[in-house]
Amino acid sequence: MIHLSKKQAVQRLIHSLGKNVQSSKTVRQNETEITVAKENLPEVCSLLSLEKGGRLFTMVGNDERPIIGHFALYYVFCFDKIGHFITVKALIEEADPVFPSIAVRVPSANWYEREVADLFGLRALGHPDRRPLILHGDWPEDQYPLRKDYSGNSDIARQPDRDSFMEYTGRDVTQIPVGPIHAGIIEPGHFRFGSVGDTVLHLDAKLFYTHRGIEKATEGVSLKKALFTAERICGVCALSHAVAFAQAVETAAQVTIPARAMYLRTLFLELERLYNHIGDLGNLCAGFGLAVGISQGSRIKEQLLQLNENLTGHRYLRGVVTLGGLRLDISNKEIITISEVITKLEADFEEFIDIVLSHEVALDRMTSTGILSLGQANDLEVVGVAARASGRNIDIRRDKSYAAYGLLKFDVPIYTEGDVLCRFKVRADEVRESLRLIHQILEDIVPGPVVTEVTEIEPYTTAMGWVESPRGEICHWLMVGPNQTIYRYRVRSAAYSNWPAVPLAVPGNIVPDFPLINKSFELCYSCCDR
Repeated sequence: MIHLSKKQAVQRLIHSLGKNVQSSKTVRQNETEITVAKENLPEVCSLLSLEKGGRLFTMVGNDERPIIGHFALYYVFCFDKIGHFITVKALIEEADPVFPSIAVRVPSANWYEREVADLFGLRALGHPDRRPLILHGDWPEDQYPLRKDYSGNSDIARQPDRDSFMEYTGRDVTQIPVGPIHAGIIEPGHFRFGSVGDTVLHLDAKLFYTHRGIEKATEGVSLKKALFTAERICGVCALSHAVAFAQAVETAAQVTIPARAMYLRTLFLELERLYNHIGDLGNLCAGFGLAVGISQGSRIKEQLLQLNENLTGHRYLRGVVTLGGLRLDISNKEIITISEVITKLEADFEEFIDIVLSHEVALDRMTSTGILSLGQANDLEVVGVAARASGRNIDIRRDKSYAAYGLLKFDVPIYTEGDVLCRFKVRADEVRESLRLIHQILEDIVPGPVVTEVTEIEPYTTAMGWVESPRGEICHWLMVGPNQTIYRYRVRSAAYSNWPAVPLAVPGNIVPDFPLINKSFELCYSCCDR
């Protein structure tokens, strides 16, 4: 067997695309950008994805008319085995704002291509689902919010709704609409079931009811001010989004943060994972009415939130990250406190998990419920807990390590059945790994500064930052504008990747199992409404 160097492997990948490649450039050590004619997008992207093993990491539309006179599409593929990104760029003329869809061959591109149609007016020809995604069917078809000539300062007159749902012809099928307004204090989402009796045949899910326009609002904003917005994309993944944004800026500036800052970012990221996972495990118990499980999960989560507040001044770890490192340090006394809290929590957590997994009703309700197959997870590029519960062996902490993860030892739990029980077990195992990581960090952390200066970034530099958030891998894509401002900011959250998988896990289950299935994915609406 011939072992290729990383450089040779990348060269071979690009060479396999033949004359489809108009130009190629090395963006940085782990990223190559190729430009292709838009007509060749399906061939190039399907070859990179289906034949060469690249996964669609993110896709970005950009209005670059003020810079080069064209719109641009960026399909970013991650090759985990060699630790490299290949970005496929295609230019779209304003006079001909169409391009051939890749979604039939690469299903994970479905939402991305619908989104650029909504927000840029760039239409994917041959796309299997032409319905609006972000803006819903009552938004005018000639208003595109992410074009640079769209001001966003005036009210938009709504039009008759063009949205549609699955139509059923059989008289035995009952449609059950749920939401978008729900009984609990949760964000809006509409779910429409087609069922025979209490067995679900099909589920339509409609999101984006409270889209906030964050990407538009950050245009022209300073990088430092935009960090404030980034950590407010999601309430419970605030730190993950802040770190991803900061890493994108630091990559663009070619800055390496101090070693102590790397360890502390990792510490706080794992504390964020802990309180989310333990709270989510308790919430899962609500799906089958196990009150003691709900209480135990909430109690342990509250201990972690109080620890966060004592360390940083904020229960959800806002205000911790700054560009170039951290806003705060921790003392030796606080290191001892963290160790004591975590050690005590370990026994509490194991007792909680033992209660749930020894309960016959809990096991019955979770086993074989809400199955997502490995093939479905791969097709949709599912990430995080849901991916690993279906046998998809990805974790960006390990595969493209950042902060101090490359210096630490941890395992990535993988299950194969893809049901609610597996998603429960992945979270439980990841809690154990987070506890293990925190102990290592407290032992290995080095002294020194926690912040460094971020140097000036050349206008129109692009960069990405990524984090394995509690819900899965997130990516922040950034193009820096003049005077250290944002020209284009694109957030791909874990929820954005995983929501399309939820309707696939529901058919064949009974309607009362939907809350349990939905909780097992534990996806965020806010992360999509960015």
